[in-house]
Amino acid sequence: MKKQLFVLFLVSLTTALFAQNPPDTLWTKTFGGDNRDVAYSGQKTSDGGYIIAGRTESFGAGERDFWLVKTDENGNEEWNQTYGGSGWDGAHSVQQTTDGGYIIAGYTNSYGVGPKDFWLIKTDENGNEEWNQTYGGSELEHAYSVQQTTDGGYILAGWTNSFAYFSDIWLVKTDEFGNEEWNQNYGHVTVSEGAASVQQTTDGGFILAGYKSFDLDESDFLLVKTDEDGNEEWNQTYGGIYNAGASSVQQTTDGGYIIAGGIDSYGGLLDFFLVKTDGNGNEEWNQTYGGNSHESASSVQQTTDGGYIIVGYTNSYGAGQADFWLVRLDTEVSMEVNPLNNLEYKISNYPNPFNPTTTISFSLQNNSNVELSVYNIKGQLVETLVNDYKPAGEHSIVWNAENQASGIYFYKLKAGEYSKTKKMLLLR
Repeated sequence: MKKQLFVLFLVSLTTALFAQNPPDTLWTKTFGGDNRDVAYSGQKTSDGGYIIAGRTESFGAGERDFWLVKTDENGNEEWNQTYGGSGWDGAHSVQQTTDGGYIIAGYTNSYGVGPKDFWLIKTDENGNEEWNQTYGGSELEHAYSVQQTTDGGYILAGWTNSFAYFSDIWLVKTDEFGNEEWNQNYGHVTVSEGAASVQQTTDGGFILAGYKSFDLDESDFLLVKTDEDGNEEWNQTYGGIYNAGASSVQQTTDGGYIIAGGIDSYGGLLDFFLVKTDGNGNEEWNQTYGGNSHESASSVQQTTDGGYIIVGYTNSYGAGQADFWLVRLDTEVSMEVNPLNNLEYKISNYPNPFNPTTTISFSLQNNSNVELSVYNIKGQLVETLVNDYKPAGEHSIVWNAENQASGIYFYKLKAGEYSKTKKMLLLR
């Protein structure tokens, strides 16, 4: 079996674009044994060191275990701990807690009631387990993100098969000891959804980012906003006719959200995909970054100057088949650089899914010749809803699909040089 190691890089963030001007590497460290050991989450700790979580097949009690590695500020290992049973267990998210310990979330095949459950482990500052809890039903669950909440408890996000026809986003809220306070799932009967990132918002609610998959080849970024009790307030999708999935979300200083992940927009080649929204999830702009091979972003953070730092992997640049890729955006993306994503041009439909009518709303920055059309999954024109000159401002039109079959449809807005395609689902 090919050997894989935890790898920790520390770089100086001094340039705007890694592919053009690589930042200086201060040091690199690897951690692992003779088998596959993979890191999924890392964070700088309050003492200036680093905490890394993932899975190990080299150490521990089972075929695959949670693995937690603590280093000093220079990446030198201070300690490591494994957690798991005789089955497959893997950690996907770690965060330092307010008491100096750590909270780790992932999945367990060794414990719980189903073949795979959410698994949450709390440790002290030295990685010694203080408690653990499982959450799930008779089928599969997988946690990808955990955050300590302002009340001292925890919020976990991932997906569930136990409480959904296919799979749904699953959100679990616990108290400070991991006792479940509530759980909520979000999804639709004919599509598959999952969350990869969760964050508590300034209003006490939660923002979740992940994917909404209509079939094996079609998926969108999915953003879901809830109140403090997990009740859905709104959801939005991004990606149009391309295959996309979100890995990270953060609330921005203007009250909106920044989302990062990957998008397949060029015939099977992934790029970094960055989407900025307002506080209601309406898209303000999007950008892609990449070369002639595969790239995908796993994390995004807003920087103190109002820009963004994105990390992921690249197959287009660097020395190997796949390398870490760091992209630094100095300021907000200028709409002069990306005129086709001007924040004053917006389009959405509600409800979605719908039966048999949905209202398509759009806003125009300028007076424009407007064409709004609906296409089926084969790309065939179903109906032209608008083909006229429209003034700047808000517009809406109801599409009645009473004579159409259930399934996926696309609606495309063309207004001057602006063009945007989005997806909707007719569900009877």
